[in-house]
Amino acid sequence: MVVTEENVAVNGSRKLSPQDIADTLRDRIRAGELKAGDRLPTQAELAEEFGVERGTVRQAMKALQGEGLLSNVSKGSPPRVAAAVTETTVSEGPQPSMVALTPRLTEAFTKPHVRIDVVSYTAQTLMVAIGEPLKLIHAGELSPESIHLRVLLPSSEIDLAFPVPVEGDAEGRERLHEHWLNQRNTQGQVLRHNLRALRQSHGIDVHVAFRALPFTTPIKLYLLNGAEALFAYYTLERQTVDLEDGGPSRGSFKYDAGGIKVPLFSFARKGEAASRDTMFVDESQKWFDALWETITMDLTLS
Repeated sequence: MVVTEENVAVNGSRKLSPQDIADTLRDRIRAGELKAGDRLPTQAELAEEFGVERGTVRQAMKALQGEGLLSNVSKGSPPRVAAAVTETTVSEGPQPSMVALTPRLTEAFTKPHVRIDVVSYTAQTLMVAIGEPLKLIHAGELSPESIHLRVLLPSSEIDLAFPVPVEGDAEGRERLHEHWLNQRNTQGQVLRHNLRALRQSHGIDVHVAFRALPFTTPIKLYLLNGAEALFAYYTLERQTVDLEDGGPSRGSFKYDAGGIKVPLFSFARKGEAASRDTMFVDESQKWFDALWETITMDLTLS
């Protein structure tokens, strides 16, 4: 069984958040239960299904629209699943991270020995995007011999540069930090579980390791088999705080980054050693390796 972040959230006692609902609908789209052009159920129907208010469903819809997965999101009619994004359209220019990463990861998993290195703020985009190659492995369409994944995430011991309250006290900042930490750990645990499960189910040699950065990364970076670098900036925006358990921060604003929407730029190695793309991939790999081997620390997801 492939574990999702939804499984972790629903099995607990807390009320579903917009992120939980977006994750569930995203999984349905990726699994083919909802196909390009299909209408989604109405907000009222989804609110009843998930046991939440319509406003919570609406926030989830807007998040999926921002990822390029839904179109026609409005109060007047149910949205539609957006047309499928192909590798050709991705190559024409930068696309949102959630859209661009999936086909590139899938291509990386066609190699017998898969090596993925990641620098990120959380593992959310990677956790969801890797679902496609995992599905193809379980379907027998991909069969790598080994998978090595290394992930650098901000340490829980530092004062995060973001998220932070726009106006708030130390308590509000701490609550945002705890919320981020729960997301970081849950997403990392799901990612690690789903990959390690391939050892027993398919006999694949899998190694997954996390290390903690001593700073809040302003960029996200995916290095695929040493041949391609996918790069994006985390751009801070003023966002509404939505903490499920209420409290002093509820209804206020924060500065935070939405990593699933930021444009992802691709640089691929070419034959010429001095080409711009080749140098970018090589220097990015050197940068990652230096961080991994020097100032980062082992990270425990708990």
